[in-house]
Amino acid sequence: MNELKIGWAARDVSTDKPINIPGQFHMRISQGVMDPVTISTLIVDNGTDIVIFLSADLVVIRSNLLDEIRAKVALINPAIAVNKIVMNATHTHAGPSHYCDGGWAAVTSATASPSQVPDCGIEIASSDEYRDFLSTRAAEAIDEAYRKRAPGGIAYGYGFAVVGHSRRVVYFDDTSKRPGQAQNGYRVNGHAQMYGNTADPNFSHYEAGADHFVNLLYTFDAAGALTGAVVNVPCPSQNSEHEWRLSADYWHDVRAAIRKRHGNIFILPQCAAAGDLSPRILHYKKAQARRFRLKYESDQTEVCARKDIAERVATAFDEVLGWARRDIKTALPLRHVVETAELTKRRITPEEFEFAARMLEELNKTPFMKDGTPKDRLVHDSKLVAQRNRFLRILDRYKTQDAAPKLPMEMHVVRIGDIAFASNRFELYMDFMHRIQARSPFEQTFVIQLCGVPGPDGGSYLATARGTEGKGYSACLFCNAVSPQGGQELVEETVKILNELHAEEGK
Repeated sequence: MNELKIGWAARDVSTDKPINIPGQFHMRISQGVMDPVTISTLIVDNGTDIVIFLSADLVVIRSNLLDEIRAKVALINPAIAVNKIVMNATHTHAGPSHYCDGGWAAVTSATASPSQVPDCGIEIASSDEYRDFLSTRAAEAIDEAYRKRAPGGIAYGYGFAVVGHSRRVVYFDDTSKRPGQAQNGYRVNGHAQMYGNTADPNFSHYEAGADHFVNLLYTFDAAGALTGAVVNVPCPSQNSEHEWRLSADYWHDVRAAIRKRHGNIFILPQCAAAGDLSPRILHYKKAQARRFRLKYESDQTEVCARKDIAERVATAFDEVLGWARRDIKTALPLRHVVETAELTKRRITPEEFEFAARMLEELNKTPFMKDGTPKDRLVHDSKLVAQRNRFLRILDRYKTQDAAPKLPMEMHVVRIGDIAFASNRFELYMDFMHRIQARSPFEQTFVIQLCGVPGPDGGSYLATARGTEGKGYSACLFCNAVSPQGGQELVEETVKILNELHAEEGK
């Protein structure tokens, strides 16, 4: 075992330009910065292998962003193994767009095609230009962290913090058969609904439980001083998902709460599997509102929820640090495997193809908005285009699925001593993570969702079989590029590599 070398760096990647904020079906053009959008990188190197963690306050990672970062790192510092960069999004719904300008949110002239949003007179900054800025800042941060590698140690452990809750509500009846519940380009409901009404007399239960584990990896310098931490929480960062200002969401509050206690240390957030979880309580809203009125003297629910989450995560951070630092390791085996997993796609049925064709024909007849404020027109028209393009993608998938039944996904599995990290590109349902962790031979296994992969695509939900049976947003034809069978293939491939790495004892 060789000594560990550790390097950290971070960058503020906010922009004052009016840029699109992805994360909803309609476009939102940023009106300033609520709190800093950040990228953070941690490099752990033992001389025989290396891992480069890169976390970004973005909703997902697409449009060749990872490719651009790797290419720029290679130019800046050819000594860095760019294939060992593991980049994840925190899934804030208030981060700036790095998507290609020609995508679904492309704004063109007033004579826009059905798949593009007509110009409503609002200034919108180029997402291509922002992606260039973002990839440059990320590459510079990685180079800085690499150059600043120095002998140090790590400690690890887990604690508990209530952050995520199940967001899939199950009903006794099939809600698609209720009056006025026609299916559309936003959702295809069944017995389950995302963020469903729990006051409904037919409310039965939440589809899954929640996961309150917080997995933590701390880093220390040669003198034993705390320098930073990886904080892995199974919950997307989306309290402020309807904001029209840029924000890191609750991760900003978590960073502030931890740094208030420990100084300006580095914090690298990771979202563990949480495709069916969110930081929202659905059935106890009145009690929560009273809690916030008395505790924070405020009725701003989501702002208060962010503070509440930060307090709990910071408390877990301190509790674990108190005992984990008794076992700081300065030399450990490190192995980083990068493989391509071939995952079975979710097939589009002939009935779904016909549904998509019929709905697209109807939506193409729906006109763009001609009156109202520029903001009203932008919201209306971008929602319409989003629906049209969702159906267009279904038609394209149906036509190509026989020729390409598998979705290739770059995956990373990392061993650092007795702990492991495993990546995936999805908003992964919680059950898949539990299957991996339960069968992992390591003491702790950090699952990282929404990791960037080469190429233009990224993100998308990966639902369980019970999720797809219930339908609803996140578990329907629009949302799942990969089937539940493909999800289990991801589990099996991850566990296989974990076992192989664990068998390399002492190497």
